[in-house]
Amino acid sequence: MCRERPNGGIRGLVSPVVNTPHAPAPTSPPPAAPANTRGRVITASMVGTTIEFFDFYAYATAASLVFPALFFPTQTPANQLLSSFAVFGVAFVARPLGSLIFGHFGDRVGRKTTLVASLLVMGIATFLIGVLPTASTPGFALLAPAILVLLRFCQGIGLGGEWSGAALLATENAPPGKRALYGTFPQLGAPVGFILSNLLFVLLSVQLDAEQFMAWGWRVPFLLSSVLVIVGLWVRLKLMESPAFQKVLDEQRVASVPIARVFRTAWKPLVLATLAMVATYVLFYLMTAFLMVVGTTAADEGSARAAAETAGKDFNAETFVPGLGYERTDFLTMLIIGVVFFGIFTVVSGPLADRLGRRRLLLAVTAGIGVFGLVLDPLMHAGTAGVMAALILGFTLMGMTFGPMAAFLPEMFKADVRYTGSAVSYNMASVIGAAPAPYAMIWLWQQQGGALLLVGAYLTVAAVVTLGALVIGGETKDVDYLA
Repeated sequence: MCRERPNGGIRGLVSPVVNTPHAPAPTSPPPAAPANTRGRVITASMVGTTIEFFDFYAYATAASLVFPALFFPTQTPANQLLSSFAVFGVAFVARPLGSLIFGHFGDRVGRKTTLVASLLVMGIATFLIGVLPTASTPGFALLAPAILVLLRFCQGIGLGGEWSGAALLATENAPPGKRALYGTFPQLGAPVGFILSNLLFVLLSVQLDAEQFMAWGWRVPFLLSSVLVIVGLWVRLKLMESPAFQKVLDEQRVASVPIARVFRTAWKPLVLATLAMVATYVLFYLMTAFLMVVGTTAADEGSARAAAETAGKDFNAETFVPGLGYERTDFLTMLIIGVVFFGIFTVVSGPLADRLGRRRLLLAVTAGIGVFGLVLDPLMHAGTAGVMAALILGFTLMGMTFGPMAAFLPEMFKADVRYTGSAVSYNMASVIGAAPAPYAMIWLWQQQGGALLLVGAYLTVAAVVTLGALVIGGETKDVDYLA
């Protein structure tokens, strides 16, 4: 008769597993390697936004320098500028739509696929701008501006989905306590893209005369974007899904209509996140697009008249508004120096936000933005030293407010609606803060005959709006990011 042993084996059977008194304990599988390595996360999040902002800045620079004459040749110089910047603002109207489209798929299909699609949309639209006939081409007097508006709209659609996906890629793969630091990697795409785009414009301006630059040189940055898009696609196609979204899939928490869930469960964070970005956007386009116009506009009527005669254009003294009178390449170089500070302080802001908290840091920086608006006019009219000081100070504040946003905005939303919530708030802020800003600033500048007091006040009001949102909102540094 067989007797059972304490370990569950049976006498007479020779199973090496159950009959051996000292059978080895089963071993657990080795821990899985992280889905995305640190280098891959940094590269994919930063390269993509660098490409996006390179494309975007290429248009912003062209809108200031060449598009007024190329696409609106029959208008007065003042109206040419206003028309060019109105088209510039079309992308900001498109961005919320892009955030809804890409946010929907980002929260349903995944971050990786959506990031690839947003990059393709932006890149193709930018390349097509580079081959677009101008209004002086026979048959394109009306068609060229219309196609430009359409392509600009497509740029906005792509950018509407890009930022949030890159921010989530970085922060959802960040180690504990370093989300704000990792969030600065996609934010660095803004200064790096600006520097690359404008260095190229400076190089072209130096190598080409004014006639060559107007004829074909302005197209080069748009066409080169195709090379950058290929690089970005190669990097992003190697990505794997983030742990936070994978957890949403595993728990079957995917929303059928993410935007509906956002409005139902997170409407307050949506409003506060939108208003928290307003000052950042206004400052951003003041420093990059508007000041380019002011800096390169002739400083006096005589210089403006001579430039118009050289270009074979009529000069209207009644609509002339004096600027600072810098040569295009000189002022672009000054802007690039300022943007270096933008990049440095974007990186600096990450560890500070991880240590101090996002809200505390942003409150202090936004108050600084409000003060900067009050001193903008005297600084910009204090000679080259004053202009350089204004550029360095403005871009330093820009880095300090923009850097923490890639962590701060997504942290306001749960993982199942994080792409949609952060994308919609980020891009709705662009409608409020960025879309009207270049147009409104040009108009205020013209109304004051070249003074910047009202433009500075416009920035200060935007800072007050953002301060209100930050005061009402709470700290997000310690939220459960996998929830």
